[in-house]
Amino acid sequence: MALHLTKVAVGCPDVETLARLQNERWGDEACSLTRFMPKRAAELVGGSLFWIIRHRLVARQTILSLAMVETPWGTKCRIGLAPGPVPVVQVPRRAHQGWRYLDAGDAPTDAAPGSPAGESEAMPLGMVRDLQSLWLM
Repeated sequence: MALHLTKVAVGCPDVETLARLQNERWGDEACSLTRFMPKRAAELVGGSLFWIIRHRLVARQTILSLAMVETPWGTKCRIGLAPGPVPVVQVPRRAHQGWRYLDAGDAPTDAAPGSPAGESEAMPLGMVRDLQSLWLM
């Protein structure tokens, strides 16, 4: 089973903005820079980076590579990602600094194609958001 990471999409109000900013900054070579190399880096390749937006896991991108690189801001860990975030069934998650490991058993599944950003189609959107804000969904 693959190991995953969670990371806050700072300054992104939604998945569409995350995708647009990644495309503007990195083009087809999506990545995320972080300060430290994860100790379990070998287990992460093939796993996913799950993005937290508004205290929910909302999307994921497959981790293709991890490497230390020199940037204008110093040495950073470059997490190479598959292009385009994939929406997932939203799961409440507290914001945190940096990244955190996520076991495969705790990872949310991909959202059904056509469903709006992983929201449940069985309930009204407002009700889903209210339940998620109470951490009941």
